[in-house]
Amino acid sequence: MNGIIILDKPSGFTSFDAVAVMRGLSHQKKIGHTGTLDPMATGVLPVLLGRAAKALNFLPDTGKEYEAAFRLGERRDTGDVTGEVVETSAAPVPLETLEMVLPQFRGEISQVPPMYSAVSVGGKRLYELARKGVEVERPARQVTISMLELCSYDPETREGTLRVSCSKGTYIRVLIEDLAKAAGSCGTMTSLRRTRACGFTLEDARSLEELKALAGEGSLEEALFPVERIFSQYPQVTVSQAQAKRFENGGGLDLSRLRKAPEEGVCRVKSPEGAFLGLGNVDREQGQLRFLKSFLERGE
Repeated sequence: MNGIIILDKPSGFTSFDAVAVMRGLSHQKKIGHTGTLDPMATGVLPVLLGRAAKALNFLPDTGKEYEAAFRLGERRDTGDVTGEVVETSAAPVPLETLEMVLPQFRGEISQVPPMYSAVSVGGKRLYELARKGVEVERPARQVTISMLELCSYDPETREGTLRVSCSKGTYIRVLIEDLAKAAGSCGTMTSLRRTRACGFTLEDARSLEELKALAGEGSLEEALFPVERIFSQYPQVTVSQAQAKRFENGGGLDLSRLRKAPEEGVCRVKSPEGAFLGLGNVDREQGQLRFLKSFLERGE
């Protein structure tokens, strides 16, 4: 079985758990996912099966979208409601105050990774240190928040929801804590749902129950997306039959003999019949479309 299944990850499952379940359902040894979701989080988790698993090292840097719920007036050691309360605040936060600080967190911002994260500092995973009660300094990272909307907020309960589009490596837990601090309070994330990743949305996703039912019927392949879909943001170039043969064998192609070759970067290479052959990389200096990766059955 080769392709991509979009799992609507249930809460309480780690991404590793989800992959293990999908391995059992698909009977496929080669399998991976495109981005970790915390156990409490739900939503879009692209799972790559078979030859599609080779795509992991070539994924385009696409943004992700989330719906996050929060509560002001408390901060927890994990940044979400699974942790212990380490700070409280009785300060009221009017809607106007919250809306006023939102613009500070749009665009390129600086974030300090949370202690409960898989980031390595000095060769140690931060979450390993956090579990021992050790806190270390973490260098700030630049991330991009392309959309930040306050969908709802109740000043009485100080609870609300956000919609966020962001770059890879953004921590929504930290965003909520920083927003709360800017508004004169503290905050914690109460739920998180990923609604878009790698160009896929919740409309493309299947629940675990749906996938188990399909597997029981022997029709799990109905849920598969072709591996090309994950590279849809890359431009495509169609080659001749002879060029397709050379590319399938790992050979580079002369750019001057290609029609409408991209100016630079990675592109999808397709046969005259429209079949996806794999990925190439435009090298203008050498005048070649270099072979990057094939996803055909005989390609490695």
